[in-house]
Amino acid sequence: MGKTKKPGILKRFLDSNKEFPVLAAVAAGLYPVLFYYSRNFDMVRSWQHLLYFAGVFILLPIIIFLAAHKLSKLKIFEGYAKYVLPFLNVFTFLFFLKTFLFVPVERKIILGIFIFSVLFARFLYPYFKKVIVVELLLALIGFFTVSQLIYEKLTYSEAWMQQPDAIANVVFKKKPNVYFIEPDGYVSFSTLKNKLYDVENSAFEGFLEANNFKTYPDFRTNYKSTLSSNSGTFMMKHHFYDFNIDKQEVENARRIIMTDNPVLNAFKRNGYETYFLSESYYFLNNRPKLGYDYCNIDYSKIPFLNKGLGEEEPVLEPLKKYLSDSVSSPKFFFIQILKPAHINTTAGSSLGASEERKNWIERLGESDALMQNLIAEILKKDPESLIMIMADHGGFVGLDYTGQGDTKTEDKNIINSIFSTNLTIHWPKNEIPEYDSKLKTPVNVFRILFTYLSEDEKYLENLQPDESYICLTEGTKPGVYKYIDSSGNCVFEKMELQGNK
Repeated sequence: MGKTKKPGILKRFLDSNKEFPVLAAVAAGLYPVLFYYSRNFDMVRSWQHLLYFAGVFILLPIIIFLAAHKLSKLKIFEGYAKYVLPFLNVFTFLFFLKTFLFVPVERKIILGIFIFSVLFARFLYPYFKKVIVVELLLALIGFFTVSQLIYEKLTYSEAWMQQPDAIANVVFKKKPNVYFIEPDGYVSFSTLKNKLYDVENSAFEGFLEANNFKTYPDFRTNYKSTLSSNSGTFMMKHHFYDFNIDKQEVENARRIIMTDNPVLNAFKRNGYETYFLSESYYFLNNRPKLGYDYCNIDYSKIPFLNKGLGEEEPVLEPLKKYLSDSVSSPKFFFIQILKPAHINTTAGSSLGASEERKNWIERLGESDALMQNLIAEILKKDPESLIMIMADHGGFVGLDYTGQGDTKTEDKNIINSIFSTNLTIHWPKNEIPEYDSKLKTPVNVFRILFTYLSEDEKYLENLQPDESYICLTEGTKPGVYKYIDSSGNCVFEKMELQGNK
């Protein structure tokens, strides 16, 4: 007589009388975590994040499920025990998904999840183990997605970062304190006067002129977003958004900006103390190793789940503190200001082009006031310093929302609104180098400043093309396009990935 075929693992699990509280807890938390990782990997790529997610969304549910399961066996809960794990599993699964999709507390959604979980536990509890199977299958799909992401990160080529000369070993002959103030989305003074912006800003312009700042009116950014622009600026190289039109950023952008780049390293190698002051923890979200000696934001202030900016942090008071400290070494400050910023990002958040413009102009006034206070404080304590105001990108005024910039346009005013940026410099002793005419885009700014500080013009031989690039997804074949050439002309040229960029 033949042997009876042993049931498969799945059937044995579904037919078992055991309740598997640990498996129920893991199934409830695993897919939501993998779902979040698959969509926000660059925001959570740290060991601290991994430990946090494992502890809060896997280990903690296991403890709660085991405790609840044990308590449900007490005599006072007789008749309700069979509902406990189904309720906890469904509620936890949906609550975690809600948390990852909507970080703020959404009371109505939570109430809806609670009611649904109660109804499921009461009327559909016999299907509880099938729900666990579905959750685990979803987690398996999520695991493969995250694994693919990790593989892409591990095999990413950093060839584009290689410098064409020995600028990494530049030696400064001049060592003034250097202040890089970056107001987000601040267009050039000439753009402020065009028909899209139409802003009267003579008071701030007059303040700068009275304090011997030189403005570069046709300056523009190479890239349209904060991370992509700063990555190119601090690496002094073009990255072309990594040709990734979905993300429209560059790999490891926060690590490049905050941890390891030729600009920061050059200042440190030349004996500078380095300071990062910001109104936002945007650059610190994924907890990159801090390459700066000092920072006004402690990592303990940064929630593991956040919307990317957080509460506005002061920069003026920390600047005063560091200006008055006893450090005798020369200093490099990178000061990030959130305003005037760009208009709203999505159609759903947009107030319309006219209202977005009004709000941008209001924020411009706030940005001017803060920068005036910062500059006055610097010049009072450090009159022979090099102070550079350079924005990261334009304000996108004239559009309803920034996402419209992903659609091909031949409107030069709109293109200018996206890429126009402010560059204004206070040169020590008002000694302006002749080659400052080469200051056209951020990718070359620090190479030119290092030429000035080293008094060695050989570094000008390897300037990057002063071109501006954009990712387009509508109105043309999706891809990375050159929108402005080195002469400042609006063009339309699709860029192709060619080996080591």
